[in-house]
Amino acid sequence: MRAAFPYPTLFGDVSLDVTAVSVDGAELPYSHVSKVEQTVALHRTGREEWEVATLHLAAKLPEEELAEGPWVDPVCLAVLTEKATNARSTTRLTRSRDGSWRGSIELAHARHLNRASLGLTVVATLDDMACRFIGAAEKDWFVDLKVTTPVRQRDIEIVEIDFREGPHEWLRPFKESPWIVETTGDIPTVYLNTSAVEGLVDALHGTGGSPEEKMLREMTASQVAQDAWTAMFHTAISDLDLDEDGTPQMPAGWREAVVRMMLPDVLPGRQLTDALFDINERRTKGFGWSELQTSVQYAAGRRSQITKKLTNAVRSVHRSDRSDEQ
Repeated sequence: MRAAFPYPTLFGDVSLDVTAVSVDGAELPYSHVSKVEQTVALHRTGREEWEVATLHLAAKLPEEELAEGPWVDPVCLAVLTEKATNARSTTRLTRSRDGSWRGSIELAHARHLNRASLGLTVVATLDDMACRFIGAAEKDWFVDLKVTTPVRQRDIEIVEIDFREGPHEWLRPFKESPWIVETTGDIPTVYLNTSAVEGLVDALHGTGGSPEEKMLREMTASQVAQDAWTAMFHTAISDLDLDEDGTPQMPAGWREAVVRMMLPDVLPGRQLTDALFDINERRTKGFGWSELQTSVQYAAGRRSQITKKLTNAVRSVHRSDRSDEQ
């Protein structure tokens, strides 16, 4: 869905391609770059320790529209960012003779941790005002430092960060929360607050420990998962596109997967298309929406296996009590 602006923007497609990648000057095998997935895999690049990956870029803009439109001095900017480290770098692409825009951008290993996003933004002067946004590539590329195969879709991204004093100011109002779920991007992200509960993140990373530690780890992980499933479901159904007769359409990407998995538990016994229509009616018109939240909670609980984890926790407590009595 395109954002609306109170001035003319580009209607035609804006695209971005990664044409080649080099790591510390050595060319990366192109099997690590997928145009279909729009992903670059930087793990096991041929050396364990490396400093800089250089991504060579080519962008295409609707040149005829750009030439005939009211925009002056267009600028094509590639932007590389990562949520986990708050790293951000930009580079300006230059127009080539063939009409494409080309350039390169560097990813410094020391500034990135997991997965960076590479986007393209087009700005221009309009009505004597410089640097007005007029277009962008519809989909970002991912540059993944943790995978060897360039696959776009992840189940969910986990970011460990200090909400209180970390680099993301928008997290500071949530400084008392041990975690929050953010679902606006291509991949849902769970932010784990490293400063809210001392030792919680370490406990989640643990593999052994006492029965109590294992119980804490499993119950916390299940609660995080339930919160994530609930947030993802609400996001997935919050802005459904409608066809010409008003029938809601299945969303794309991870939103589609979430709807297909959870909707049969939220509205059991319905065909998927009927259930999608029903839940959109309830959400937009209000009737029966609050009553449906119990079913959403139940569906999220099933996905996170919270009943199983709680049962194991209760059994563990009972075993511990019997051991103490003996």
